[in-house]
Formats: sequence, C-alpha cells, structure tokens
Amino acid sequence: MRIILFDGVCNLCVYFVQFVIRRDPAENFVFASLQSETGRRLIGEHAIPGDAMASIILVEDGRAFWKSTAALRIFRGLAQPWPLLYPFVLAPSFIRDAVYDFVAAHRYRWFGKRDECMLPTPELKRRFLDS
Repeated sequence: MRIILFDGVCNLCVYFVQFVIRRDPAENFVFASLQSETGRRLIGEHAIPGDAMASIILVEDGRAFWKSTAALRIFRGLAQPWPLLYPFVLAPSFIRDAVYDFVAAHRYRWFGKRDECMLPTPELKRRFLDS
C-alpha cells in the first residue's frame, strides 16, 4: 500500500491530493491527513523528523519519504506524462528540498489554510484512511 500523508488544513496540500486522485486511475495511492490518528501513528512508526511535518509524506514498501523525494515518487506512480518528472530525483536533494522548503514555508500565505481537515466525498471515502 502506498500512503500519502498530507496537511489536511493546507489548501495547497489538499489541491495536491485532488491532483493525485485525478491522475491515479489505477488507485495506487490512499491518503491520510497528518492530523489523523493513522497519520500520527505512521509518523511515530517511521520516526519521521519534525521538519518533515511541513511536507507531503509518502509511506511505501515499509519506508517513508518526504519533501521532494516523496513528490517525485508520487509523480512516478501517476498516469503519463507525470512519471517523466521522476528523473529529477537524480538532482542533489539539498537543491530539490530547498525549492520544496521555500514553497512549504509560504504555502499558507499563498494558498490559504482551512479551519478543519478536508473531508472526502462519499465516492472517495474508501481511499482515505480514518474517514
């Protein structure tokens, strides 16, 4: 199972989840907010560092990935043309993550914040853990 953990109150993160859902016809991914019981449990199980909490986190094959590495691994699992972005994983992570961190640091100001976590529609509920 490939689990995407996301900030459920961040509009950019919710938009990203919706982006993934529309481009994942094989339903490779399931989702949980970082604020959910499942999200908190997975964070603890994988000893995810605090600085990763401002990030999309991918739990895949018993390993956790965050920041740009998570995003690129997610793109690799989507329908074409998105897997074509995966070779950027060869760029040094300190460069990729610097760009990721810049956007993450401004995401609430640029995209806004919700008062509560995103609730999936009834059709999508099965893809959300803890829903």
